[in-house]
Amino acid sequence: MSNVPSPRMSWAMAWHIARRDLNARFKGLRLLLVCIFLGTAALAAIGTLTAAIERELDTRGQELLGGDLEVEVWQRDLTDEEKAALNEYGTISGGTRMQAMASTPDAAAPVELKAVDTNWPLYGTLTLKDGREVGAPAMGEAWLGQGALDRLDIAIGETFRVGTSDVTAAGVIENEPDRLSEGFQLGPTVIVAEQLPYRAGLIAPGTLYESKYRVAFDSGQDPDAVREALEERFPQSGFDFRDRDRASPGADRFVRNMSDFLTLVGLAALVIAGIGIGGGVASYLDARRNSIATLKVLGASSGDIVRIYAMQIGAAALVGSFAGMATGILVTPLLGMALQGLLPVESGFVIEPAPLMLAGAYGLLVAFAFAATPLLRARAFPAMALMRARVSPLARDWRALGWTAAGIAAICALALLTTSQPMLSGGFLVGAGGALIALALIGFGIRLAAKRAPRTSNPLLRAAIANLHRPGAPTGALVTALGFGLAAFVLLAAIQSAIDGNIQSRVPQQAPDYFVLDIPRDGEADFRELVTNLDSEAAIRTVPALRGSVLAFGPQDGMTRVADLEEISDGAWVLRGERGLTYTDTLPPGNSLTEGEWWDEGYEGEPLVSVEADAARAMGLKVGDYLTIGVLGIERDVRVANLRVIDWETMGFNYALVFSSNAISDAPHNLAATIELSDDSQSGALLRQMVTRFPSSSVIEIGQVLTEARTILEQVGAATLAAASVAVLAGLAVLMGAIAAARASRTYDTVVLRVLGASRKQVLGLQLAEYGVLAALLAIVALALGSTLAWFVITELFEFDWLPNWTQVLSVLGIGLLLVLGFALGGSLPLLKAKPARALREL
Repeated sequence: MSNVPSPRMSWAMAWHIARRDLNARFKGLRLLLVCIFLGTAALAAIGTLTAAIERELDTRGQELLGGDLEVEVWQRDLTDEEKAALNEYGTISGGTRMQAMASTPDAAAPVELKAVDTNWPLYGTLTLKDGREVGAPAMGEAWLGQGALDRLDIAIGETFRVGTSDVTAAGVIENEPDRLSEGFQLGPTVIVAEQLPYRAGLIAPGTLYESKYRVAFDSGQDPDAVREALEERFPQSGFDFRDRDRASPGADRFVRNMSDFLTLVGLAALVIAGIGIGGGVASYLDARRNSIATLKVLGASSGDIVRIYAMQIGAAALVGSFAGMATGILVTPLLGMALQGLLPVESGFVIEPAPLMLAGAYGLLVAFAFAATPLLRARAFPAMALMRARVSPLARDWRALGWTAAGIAAICALALLTTSQPMLSGGFLVGAGGALIALALIGFGIRLAAKRAPRTSNPLLRAAIANLHRPGAPTGALVTALGFGLAAFVLLAAIQSAIDGNIQSRVPQQAPDYFVLDIPRDGEADFRELVTNLDSEAAIRTVPALRGSVLAFGPQDGMTRVADLEEISDGAWVLRGERGLTYTDTLPPGNSLTEGEWWDEGYEGEPLVSVEADAARAMGLKVGDYLTIGVLGIERDVRVANLRVIDWETMGFNYALVFSSNAISDAPHNLAATIELSDDSQSGALLRQMVTRFPSSSVIEIGQVLTEARTILEQVGAATLAAASVAVLAGLAVLMGAIAAARASRTYDTVVLRVLGASRKQVLGLQLAEYGVLAALLAIVALALGSTLAWFVITELFEFDWLPNWTQVLSVLGIGLLLVLGFALGGSLPLLKAKPARALREL
């Protein structure tokens, strides 16, 4: 009789068999479903949130900036010629920004004074809490933030004083359209008419204030072209530009860093989920081995087997992916609430098709990549080999690994093609691959060490060690699952404790109570007398305070113009716009020289400058090079005398550029001061007397600044914790899945031990000993892996200090170890219920 191959099963028949065998609650495939769900949900939420924020920044750029183009200068107004040049491109709106003091007879409060003209706002609408939509206030009136109203303890319609002018509180700000572009607040906002700072005596030569002019283009001009034209027309103006496409550079950087972190979390969750998927599918197919063998005996081909069970796995993967995408949409508003106030996020649900489709594609690719090996492995063996798989484990099918490699390559390609930071994602993927290889080698090493280990007299420990290297032992899978699962615990604890460490760092203890700006140089003695009369032990430090910008830098015969740079690195931040400048004859407190020498007191030679070492390194500056700076429109050349390191944690006067007195002291300027009180009860009296004696000076309360900074960090920490928790949940799922898969292979061993007289206690002890040995060995690996990734996230992405609480990290790792043992114990309980006769018949 000829050997006629059986006809190929149709897809309809394959689905009919798959559907009948597939449990409605996906019994056996729940681990796959949960892992796909977690990974897809994480990526869907991440992608949706990031896309929504980026869309808001893009579509609302004009409103967030307050114009199409913004021009900023310090310590001066624009000239008539400069204003006329801006008018050529459209409608302009100008005004000033400065720190000031608002006061009543009984209270005083530092505020952020925002003076605007009648054209403000060019885009968007200012909304008050009473529902009115308004523009600039009338002269003598002000719109106040709620914080200013509370600090002054006044109601709408009552008056307060700014400088030498009385102002009426005319409304409370509900929504300020260009708030995000104004940057970090050093006090509650008070919006007044354009001329009020001049009438109140707040602006004089040397005063620290910022003039801002926004332009609403009449036609579709290109902001970059306009900027270049203005720079060419006014090369020494000291203009600092922003446009509608970069309305809030700080927000852009924050979104980019947060997006990078969240992408890493999503990829980590997918890597961990993939491990769980591989184990879950292997366990599911192992439980179906008799069904597979029966189908083969009845004539089903290997291709038929793949179609039937691929449909089941695909159905679970689709359900998990769609559930994950839906959950990502539902979770996005919660993440938006956590970041509210930091970034523009739409309220309510946001549906972004592109990131949702990308998340679904990732989920299905991960399912394919990690399910291919166990699925193809099962199809390649004859029915008899499948039926004897319990007692004679199947050999590894190396050909099936090709499909897994192809799936992983597709995942890597998708990640690199869709990320804005290919180096970052590529580095993470390489690191994840290296971690997988390292864990595989560790698993091999554990098996080899267990095999060669001397026999112990304790029978339970001896059997536990033997289980690590016996044929068919799932040691490799357990090592990978436990390594990544425990590393997720370390990652979460290290990130959260490091953020907490930054919130509770040494800064608050070393910070002064107040910064005082615009103290007249001839009023320093009166200022010190005012403070010491109230608190004789108060610590006072005064420094000259100017603003200026770096125009060129480098060797004297080959200086680089900042305007010619296409991009400025983050480390060279002193090149961006105008910066604080000061001069002194002595090395500032908290600074230490790294190269060069400090100039002598009363130095009168060539003008010199001291540059912060990290900034100098980013600019390529060396001792002996030169800077060209612009101060109030005048260019000055100075030689780099030395480089120094600054202790930024002191929160005192930390200037990146410090000059010799003969370099800039002739420019109009005032003094700035720090005050550290020994008696906090005098703070109210100090503020009230400051308003009376120095009406043009302004005060910044460091406590309020630190509170706002702490709030921001706490918001970041909450969002980070929520995101990183996904990796922990994936790790938990993988741990449970790996233990469940190992439990299936333990049935035969347990039954044999029970037949030979082992008690339930001994069987449980054997399981706990085996998992305890593995967990103890992998705890160090997980600590190194999780800490390394957490360090990268904290220092490179968030640019925070690395301040983890190792006690907390180790405690969380200990909780993870206890969970492993708890899962092992829980997974072993069903083994004790197995009936030996029935179990042996099924093997």
